[in-house]
Amino acid sequence: MNRIVVYRVDEVTKKEVPVGTVEERRKFERGANLVGLIRVARKTFPVFPRKSLYINLSGGRIAF
Repeated sequence: MNRIVVYRVDEVTKKEVPVGTVEERRKFERGANLVGLIRVARKTFPVFPRKSLYINLSGGRIAF
């Protein structure tokens, strides 16, 4: 199982603030696992339309 931490960026301090985690419970790779996790994170941690959520994967940062 994979746990991915979801962050938002504080506009004043410009630091990443952890919002929560999303856990991947699939045992086999399906090709769209990351896209599914991003959908779950977007539904679970709603933000204002102008703000973005971020996840860090292998040193890279993905905004959604």
